[in-house]
This record gives sequence, C-alpha cells and structure tokens, in this order.
Amino acid sequence: MSIARFGRNTSKLRALLGIRARLVLLALILVLPLMLDRVRLLEDTRSKQVAQAANQLSELARHTADAQREIISTVQAVLKSSAYIFATASQQGRGCAIMRASLRVDLPWIRSLSVIEHDGVVRCSTQQNVVGIDLKDRDYFQRAREFHEFVVSDYIFSRAANLPTIMAAYPVSAIDGGQEAVIIAAIDLKWMSQMLSNRGERDGVSVVLVDGKGTILASPPESAGLIGQQLKDTSLLEAVTLREINLDRDFGSISFESADGEKKAVSFARVAGTRARMIVSINQSAMLGDINHDIRTAYVQLALVGLFTLLGAWVAGERLIMRPVRMMTDMANRLGRGEFATRAMSAALPREFIPLAKAFDAMASQLSEREREMAAANDRLTVIASLDLVSGLANRRGFQSRLEFEWMKALQTNTQLSILMIDVDHFKLFNDTYGHPEGDACLSRVGEVLASIADSCAGFAARYGGEEFCLLLPSSNPAYAAQVAEEVRACVEGLAIPHVIGTSSTVTVSVGVATITPGDTQPQDDLIEAADAALYAAKRRGRNAVVEHGLIRASDQQVSLAG
Repeated sequence: MSIARFGRNTSKLRALLGIRARLVLLALILVLPLMLDRVRLLEDTRSKQVAQAANQLSELARHTADAQREIISTVQAVLKSSAYIFATASQQGRGCAIMRASLRVDLPWIRSLSVIEHDGVVRCSTQQNVVGIDLKDRDYFQRAREFHEFVVSDYIFSRAANLPTIMAAYPVSAIDGGQEAVIIAAIDLKWMSQMLSNRGERDGVSVVLVDGKGTILASPPESAGLIGQQLKDTSLLEAVTLREINLDRDFGSISFESADGEKKAVSFARVAGTRARMIVSINQSAMLGDINHDIRTAYVQLALVGLFTLLGAWVAGERLIMRPVRMMTDMANRLGRGEFATRAMSAALPREFIPLAKAFDAMASQLSEREREMAAANDRLTVIASLDLVSGLANRRGFQSRLEFEWMKALQTNTQLSILMIDVDHFKLFNDTYGHPEGDACLSRVGEVLASIADSCAGFAARYGGEEFCLLLPSSNPAYAAQVAEEVRACVEGLAIPHVIGTSSTVTVSVGVATITPGDTQPQDDLIEAADAALYAAKRRGRNAVVEHGLIRASDQQVSLAG
C-alpha cells in the first residue's frame, strides 16, 4: 500500500470518527427510550387500576345508597299508611289505638312510631315512655308541617330512648288537610349499619353513611364505634357538596387528600329524599402499593442509567466539544475587548473547529483594519463637526465646548473670563447686493482677522451663527477685553471691503463685550446673554462701535445691565 493511499484512508477514518459521528454513536448506545417505555407502561397500568377502582367505588356507593334508600322508602310508606289510618280513625276518636294496632312488626329498622299533635307534644306512640315529650323545637317536625311532605332528619340524640338515631316525619295534613298532627318514626341505626356489613370487601375501603352535617349515621359492624362521630376530614363533605353542585347530580367521584396526607379515591351517592350521603373511599396507597413500588424501582433505574449516560456524555463532550468551544469563546471575548492581534491555535483544535478558527482569524484581521479606518474617520468627523468651513473658525458647537472648558478652569483659578460678541453690520444687505459668494468671501476674511487676533491674545475665535462671531478671552479683565474689541473693530474696518449700503461704505462690525468671574451657581448663559445685550446696544448706537456690559458675580445676586 502506498503512502499516499494510506494517508487518504487515514483522512477518511478521521472524518468517520469526527464529532458528529461520535455523538451519533453515543446516542445509539443510550437505553433511555427503553427505560422510559417501561415507566410509561407501568404508569398506564396504574392509571387503569385507578380507573377500575374508581368505577367499582362508584358502583359500590350507588348500590349501597340504593339499599339505604330502600329502608327510607319503606319507612316513608309505613308513615304514609299510618297517617292515612290515623286520619281515618281520628274521625271515630280511635286514631291512636287503630294506628298502633296496624303497625307492621317485620320492620326491625323502625324503633318506634309516634304522633305529634299541633302543639309539638307526643300524644300517641308505640312506646309508652315517649308520650308527653315536647318535640316542637325539632327541625324535622317544623319542616314536615311547613312543607307538608315526608322529611328525614340529620343525626340526633333521642330524648326518649337516649340513643343516637335519625327521625322520619310525615304530616297527616298531606292526607287530610284538616289534621295538623305529624307521624314520626325513629329509625334504628344498627339496622342501617348491618346493611353495610357486606360492602367494602377490599383492603383500605371505607363505607359510611353521613347526614348533611357530616355526622356518621351508619358504618360496617367492625367500625360501629364511629356512629355519631363527625368525619375526620370535615373538608371531605365540602368537596363532595361542591362536586354535586358542579355535576348537578346526586352521585359522582373525586380525588381527595386527607389531613394526614393520604390520597383517597372517593365516590358518593345521596340517599333520595334525605340529606344523607353514602361515601365510599379507598386508600390509594394500599390499593396501588405494588404498582407504585415497581414504578419507583423503574424511576431509580432510569435515574441511574441517566446518570451514567450523563457522565459518559460529559467526559466525551468536555474533550470533543466544550474545550474547543471555550477556546473559541475566549478568542471572541478578546476580540470583543479590542485585542485584534489574537489568533486561534489550530493545532489544539479538532478538525471540525479548524474552519471556524480560520474564520475567526480572518475576522480579527478585518476588524483590526476597520478599527484603524474608523479611528481616522472619527478624527475627521470630530474636526468637521467643530469647524465652520466658510470662516475657517470653530463653529458654535466647538465654541460651546471651549466655553465649558474655560469656565471650569476660571472656577478653579478664580480668574475672569471675557466674551466678545461680533456682528457684521448690514450683512443681509451686503448679501442681497453682492450675492452669497461675495458674502461667504467677506465672512472668510473676517474669520482670518479674528483668527489672527485670537492667536496673538491666547483667545479662541468662533463663528456663532450667520454673520455673528465670538471671541473668548480667558484670564482677561474688562479693560483688556475692551482693548481687544476695539482692535477687532479697527482691523475689520481696515480690510476696506466695499459695502455701498454700509454707514462708512465699507464692511464694519459691532462688538459687545462682557466680563465675569464665574461662580459655582452662576450659569454660563449669563455671560453670553450679557455680551449679546452689549452687542445690540452697539448696534443701537449706530453700529461700527464697541459697547461693554457690566456684570456682577452670582454671589451678589444681581446682574447690572448698564453698558
């Protein structure tokens, strides 16, 4: 095999083992999809078990409620027939005796049957010790008389039997409108509990019958001690009531978390004609114990596989990707800081990063060249931005910058600062007469005069705008400023630029002079406004004149406008 062919084969092998190929190879050995599929299957199994248990609970609640409903329906039928018998026999004056004689004896869930007269006192009963008891304060008695229909009470404690019970009441007025008596039956809760004895055969299943206030009316015999007690989780009854309202029906299911943190699947069904509800719940932890254990094991295995996968990917990614990326990032940061001499070390990079490194090197070279060009352009723009091309002097922007500098300098040295505001007399008429090119030439010659005088007196000259110029004199007193102003006026007049409409047939200027010792609280505009006011005073005096403006320091709180 020739050396050239061997070199080509080596290059192909390196291409196959590049970063992209290595990452694909790493992805192929991952088992995460299999683990996730296993967890998904277990989760589906758990969901099915929960749904199946929920359906069974719902059926259990409804069937149990139906059984309790049969008891209530039987009691209702007995009360109706007793009311009919009592109403009929009362016409013969034997209502109580006939009603007691006609009571069925095969109804073990009825403890007693009684008649309450309109005054709320029991006048007749199958149990003699009940006669004479005043029950007019009982809610079931009042509701039966008010609504003229069958009613069932919540859990109460019987005054006669001294036992927990619920009462059913039926008004005789529903049979005979002339009767105000109410037939009541005391329901034995033991029989209601026995109806639940064969319900809830699964582990963790709880079956109870509760009244509207959450008091347990019946439960299987093994938990008979709960009868008469309130539900442990009072919020459960609120959740059931809210679910009934949302569903607009008397049965349904909810997921509930008890006060001790146990998750329960709860199904409920209302016993028709009453405020009682049959509530069947199952502890999901007990029901799903095995499947939850398998799911936890699967998650642990998934976590371990994921951890080893991440470690392998981290080691491979650190060497193949992260280290080159950090090198490129460091180079980019150095380029961002302006270190355009930075170059990438291609020898320390994988093959796939070499084109990127070369691109960075080329970008660094281009940025370095553009930085030099930009610096030169900025210098030119700075000069242009502060220069007036017509007069050759600084423009207003340049003057303002220089004024701020000299103002701060005068504040530090406690020296005076003077400004000369200079305006070419009748310049608009000059432009109209000789044209704008001659006007620009006139301004250029005035600028040359001011530049020359500024050089000789260490001042700073600028074109303030239009035909208006200014001359800044640092560390100068009013007398010296007036002297320089007179020199400016005389030199411009000495140019002898023809101006047929001017007052002296030549171009002249008016000069306003102002001098101030800057103060900390005094604005710079005071000095400019004072010089401008003096300039207008010079124009009012006939032009081609110099006028001084007297200024007092800001600490004196006054500015003299006398010129």
